Amino acid sequence: MLEPQSLIAPLLRQLEAVIVGKSGVIRDAVTCLLAGGHLLIEDLPGVGKTTLAHALAHSFGLQFSRVQFTSDLMPSDLMGVSVFERERTEFVFHPGPLFAQVLLADEINRASPKTQSALLEAMEEKQVSVEGATRPLPQPFFVIATQNPHDQLGTHALPESQLDRFLMRLHLGYPGRAAERELLRGRDRRALLDTLPALLDAAALAGLQGAVQQVAVSDAVLDYLQDLLDASRNGRWFVQGLSPRAGLAILRAAQARALIEGRRYVAPDDLAAILPQTASHRLLAVGSAGRGVAEQVQAMLEATALR
Repeated sequence: MLEPQSLIAPLLRQLEAVIVGKSGVIRDAVTCLLAGGHLLIEDLPGVGKTTLAHALAHSFGLQFSRVQFTSDLMPSDLMGVSVFERERTEFVFHPGPLFAQVLLADEINRASPKTQSALLEAMEEKQVSVEGATRPLPQPFFVIATQNPHDQLGTHALPESQLDRFLMRLHLGYPGRAAERELLRGRDRRALLDTLPALLDAAALAGLQGAVQQVAVSDAVLDYLQDLLDASRNGRWFVQGLSPRAGLAILRAAQARALIEGRRYVAPDDLAAILPQTASHRLLAVGSAGRGVAEQVQAMLEATALR
């Protein structure tokens, strides 16, 4: 296999040519997928959430399907259904769009809680139970979901159990003035997506994910991570702290970030850099603090010194 940097650097450049002025968000998104996690992109309509999701799927060279989540979407619309075929005189299962290596779940919080919950088993176990049978999903399997702010009409808040299945939640925000000028003068982003070459495939991605798992983690870094987990649970910052599963997810993301940065070891800065994206959607800020979750996470980081 080629050196990881020779595969990752062109991938980042291609994505940055599509999503202009958001290199930090792009690196986080690639970090999430290299760590084997699902990605939630939350922001206002029209800032490029779906474009980023499409660009990721194209660039990683994976089979993907897109589902527009709506209030009338049913679980069977995602997972598939058995249909009686006269020629075979039996019911034959027709898989739904969930059976893809990448599922682009557009505006996931516009679907009903029943349909949202249909994704839980798929995201955690990489399989689905349909009509009494357990069916494995393709490998790899990622969910890249976009979400509108909760205060918009027609949205349903994702349950905590489902939010916990996402390794990262990212926000794009408005582009800077120079980046927006480039967007206004440049090619249509959707047309540009059709020209993107696949820079990886499933085998290359599996190799990169294997390299992520080989990134060394020292006892000092583990001490720092445990200090952060303990701080999240002491009741000062959050109603409930981070779970052990969240701790594993944070560590995996830190390993992927280190690999992207060209290192074969995790530094404390890796943990600090990815903590807001991996922890904020799993936490509820203490109400009396007068801050949002992101601000609380930053305050906790500043208060938790590296030993």
